[in-house]
Amino acid sequence: MSADELETTIRALVARFAPEADLETLDPDAPLQEALELDSMDFLNLMIAVEEATGVSVPEADYGRVATLAGLVGYVRGALGGRAR
Repeated sequence: MSADELETTIRALVARFAPEADLETLDPDAPLQEALELDSMDFLNLMIAVEEATGVSVPEADYGRVATLAGLVGYVRGALGGRAR
């Protein structure tokens, strides 16, 4: 999966949990829960969806690192290592 495909995949997953959000104008460094009004259950379900789509599990201890779109994409890219080009 290329870096662009990875970001597109993650944006699509985020859109599932915030269907009315305009992800094109979302600041990639804005906290997802605040910017998209996601509750803790939505955020947990997003993490599950990310794991199902990418194979990368995000432990609860790392939730602070994936709180933003940029952080989530970077975290998954790093976890995929050589699998994300």
